[in-house]
Amino acid sequence: MTVIDKAGRIIIQLVLRQVFKLIKINYMKRINNISLSLLIALFVIVAGCDKNEVYKTKEADPEVHFTGGAIQSYSVVVNPAPAYTVTVGTTDVADVDRTVTFHVSSPTGATSGNQYVLSNSTGILTIPAGQATASFSVLANFASYSSGRKDTLVFTLDEPSVKVAGFSNVLKLALRGPCFEGDIVASDFLGVYARTIETFATNPPYGPYTTTVSNVTPVTATSANVTVTNIWDNGWGPITFLLDWTDPANRIATVVSQAAISGSDAGDLNATYAGQTIAVRPFAGTPGTFSWCNGTLTLKMQLGVTNVGYFNALYTVNMAR
Repeated sequence: MTVIDKAGRIIIQLVLRQVFKLIKINYMKRINNISLSLLIALFVIVAGCDKNEVYKTKEADPEVHFTGGAIQSYSVVVNPAPAYTVTVGTTDVADVDRTVTFHVSSPTGATSGNQYVLSNSTGILTIPAGQATASFSVLANFASYSSGRKDTLVFTLDEPSVKVAGFSNVLKLALRGPCFEGDIVASDFLGVYARTIETFATNPPYGPYTTTVSNVTPVTATSANVTVTNIWDNGWGPITFLLDWTDPANRIATVVSQAAISGSDAGDLNATYAGQTIAVRPFAGTPGTFSWCNGTLTLKMQLGVTNVGYFNALYTVNMAR
């Protein structure tokens, strides 16, 4: 509209009048009331437009919101735990201080003064003049999260002086302690363990070599069978172990007894038994263990000769990623 000067506007008005006249004379019977209304409206708009007039536009109201993702994670892994910073931002910058109010709740039951402490206990946050952000911190109590506890804090915003945005107006902060062996996901044991080292009897350690957990089968909520391939690194078939973390502080790995391991040769243990297969069973009083957090398996067992007997020596396989 602003590119039309006075002379141009007069010419357009004259042209429109002529067009309107011709249409009215020749096509009146074919034009409905709506078409006439549109032509009249066009005439009025063009005739009444003034390039020198300033037309006001409405500016959007400033809004406040959280910065970062809607779900954020606070890892409480050292003692004392460093504080976690929560930042609030605005969509503009003002020349006066502005305040916003935040509220915190916890669907998991975390309470201020026990599981965490806020640096701003009033819930009123000031965004200084000339700035677009302000922040407060959450300090977790390490002792609350050292044994597997998990919490979620939910922060919401309220006014008084700045409108709450329709986006990023709720922040969920997940509080988690160090890796907890009671949270084991059995399928995580699947895969390659390229740093496997074994010892048998008084022989020097052998390795590193590669073993693989090829299958995991849950048994209960706190136990699972894992199948390990390439133990001994000489063509042995797979061997199964039961992992039990019913007591997270005392995790037990027990070999499932097997009378004959396919692909094995007892001559590797004693030349007298060459050509015979190897048997395997738990070594009495000496179970293995494992760590989900560290990605390791310590497997202990007793080796023997199928249908003959067992050697009185401990065989240990240490598997690491």
